[in-house]
Amino acid sequence: MLNIVQTSILEMIEIYGEDKCKSILSSFHCPLNQDVENFLHNKAIAFAKQYLAMTFLVFITYNKQLLPVGYYTLANKFLSLSDTTISKTIQKKIFKFAQLEPYSKQYFVPIPLIAQLGKNDKYSELISGEQLLTLACNRVKKAQKIIGGKMVYIECASNPKLHSFYSANGFSEFGQRGGNNVLPLIQMVKYF
Repeated sequence: MLNIVQTSILEMIEIYGEDKCKSILSSFHCPLNQDVENFLHNKAIAFAKQYLAMTFLVFITYNKQLLPVGYYTLANKFLSLSDTTISKTIQKKIFKFAQLEPYSKQYFVPIPLIAQLGKNDKYSELISGEQLLTLACNRVKKAQKIIGGKMVYIECASNPKLHSFYSANGFSEFGQRGGNNVLPLIQMVKYF
């Protein structure tokens, strides 16, 4: 049986120091998504130190070795939504956590974002995308038992494979962000 270990970048820095943490991060490779790899190699430590977003590394014990198999990054965000952009079903779930800004007629919703999710290509057969996503969602649920909330969201590239993956894991599309010379990101929410 495989043993899964999760740790935040800040915990790793406390225990092993920043140089060792950087060395471990540099062992992650995700050639299918350079943004995922670039974030982990070049931004994750700075974001964690500034408390902008927390990255959690996922390791699996395999043949008595602790192997870095994936990671996810969580952040607190506010969504700005209008009642005309999302379905009535999602409105009912989201708007009980939202606050209406009367001048703009926009609803502001505090909601955790799974900002990054990536597998280490070198050990990709040891963990599935579904397992990694479940670990991230479980971490969000644990935090929400302390601070409240019932949702999480993601933003992903407009890619049918990604859309299908997140849909199969309980996420529903509610909007897009970007455009105007920037590729749009599909926004999807999961209600626990």
